Amino acid sequence: MSKRVSYYTKEGLEKLKLELSTLKTKGRKDIARQIAEARDKGDLSENAEYDAAKDAQGHLEAKIAQLENLMANARLIDETRVDTSSVSILSKVTIKNKKTGHTVTYTLVSEEEADLKAGKISTKSPIGKGLLGKKKGELATIQTPAGNIEFEITDISA
Repeated sequence: MSKRVSYYTKEGLEKLKLELSTLKTKGRKDIARQIAEARDKGDLSENAEYDAAKDAQGHLEAKIAQLENLMANARLIDETRVDTSSVSILSKVTIKNKKTGHTVTYTLVSEEEADLKAGKISTKSPIGKGLLGKKKGELATIQTPAGNIEFEITDISA
């Protein structure tokens, strides 16, 4: 398994812990019930339900192992110590598209916590990478599928 360290907000780490706990308890219980029901239906060599339940069990255990690995390498970010002099992880940054004048605010987070609908983008995304290290008032030219877009950093906060 990967030993890559991932950084989380308190909220993100709690969400990860809850998902792992749910899979270990309810998820395993549900799979065990499905396997038992399929086993009760007779000959296991020709029982598609049993095979499907065993496959689902394998997928569940793989997901649990993946989450346990993430938890083992997770680090909590102290949100009170975020440096707002330049864009970094957990920065809330407001950018203005120089061409259209459209303004948008994003919070830069780890890949695992990214949620565009919630305004959270990954530091590994093209926009996130392009903004990292920039200061208020600076321009960032970012390569997007639509071509290069120039953004002005209008605000950085925690």
